Amino acid sequence: MARKSARPGGHDDDAPVFVISVAAELAGMHAQTLRQYDRLGLVSPSRTRGGGRRYSTRDVELLREVQRLSQEGVSLAGIQRILDLENHVTALRSRVEELSSELAAAQAALSVGARVFAVGPRGEVVAVRPGQRPPRAPSSQALVVWRPER
Repeated sequence: MARKSARPGGHDDDAPVFVISVAAELAGMHAQTLRQYDRLGLVSPSRTRGGGRRYSTRDVELLREVQRLSQEGVSLAGIQRILDLENHVTALRSRVEELSSELAAAQAALSVGARVFAVGPRGEVVAVRPGQRPPRAPSSQALVVWRPER
């Protein structure tokens, strides 16, 4: 999952700027290897209108990671699974951040003047703080005797 990030000089890591020969040189591999990785779906560069491949800085970093894993003995299928899992983790982290923001906003709304209403001991509506119970009616001490009719 690609993330947008601009470097201080205004360079976007996701901008497709490198032709295949330059990307191969930057990644330290042959252009044919890049074509194979593209066919396998490991690294999918952008395409020009004419069909030429254009690699971004992020693509080159990914190519280096694929090369590192391959040199450590991980199969291409294993590398694909690792990349898929890393993308999934990135997506989950993003979702956790979204949910944390939503939770913080909801908690802030509850703590700032938000009121909760409940039913009081005589059936009236009473305002209470979140998490607080309405006051109870005093309980009766009366004794009721029940005598069944015969």
